[in-house]
Amino acid sequence: MKLLEGKIALITGASKGIGKSIALKYAQQGANVAFTYLSSIEKGQALETELAALGIKAKGYRSDASIFNESENLINQVITDFGGLDILVNNAGITKDGLLMRMSEEQWDSVITTNLKSVFNLTKAAMKQMMKQKNGSIINLTSVVGIRGNAGQANYAASKAGIIGFTKSVALELGSRNIRSNAIAPGFIETEMTHDLANKEEWLKGIPLKRGGSPEDVANCAVFLGSELSTYITGQVLQVDGGMLT
Repeated sequence: MKLLEGKIALITGASKGIGKSIALKYAQQGANVAFTYLSSIEKGQALETELAALGIKAKGYRSDASIFNESENLINQVITDFGGLDILVNNAGITKDGLLMRMSEEQWDSVITTNLKSVFNLTKAAMKQMMKQKNGSIINLTSVVGIRGNAGQANYAASKAGIIGFTKSVALELGSRNIRSNAIAPGFIETEMTHDLANKEEWLKGIPLKRGGSPEDVANCAVFLGSELSTYITGQVLQVDGGMLT
């Protein structure tokens, strides 16, 4: 039997990279997949077709996770279209890197709003349905940068550290309702976002496994946290980093 057979999952920011890999892996494991995209319209439409070809129900929604009302409307529409919601994967995120002395208020606000407020928006909207069902798994994508910080990424690191605190708090609040809340902290993952990093070789030298991770490595962890294999795990941060922070 597939690990996510019949589950209904919503994945934000899934048109490319880690989000796309999670969506595909979920579909391969039998989940019906709702996902969001914003600017990548053609990629979002292509992913919907690719997911449906795997024999599950799939639908993409153009929605801005950083806007509270849009998030509420999205959750309501997904529940109407799919009949429920078992797994929420908060993956939407951006970077606007720069040293703090040169970082603008706009660079700070946009990263905090997109990366952190979006997690609040979607979780608050989704928890009502999960409480009604007395079951659910919330999976938030953070980063090793949120654990150790990184020069030139004060905004990104702050947003990802905030996600960790939020994840643990939600686990404490919703555990009695059989709703689990966990985070995944990827390390150096080979995506479009990391492809052209100037200090890429320096990152790789610090990884015990001596390679970057793949989006599929992160997706496999997301499958575990969404499945019945992890029903006694909540409030945790799973590092998918090749031992980088060991």
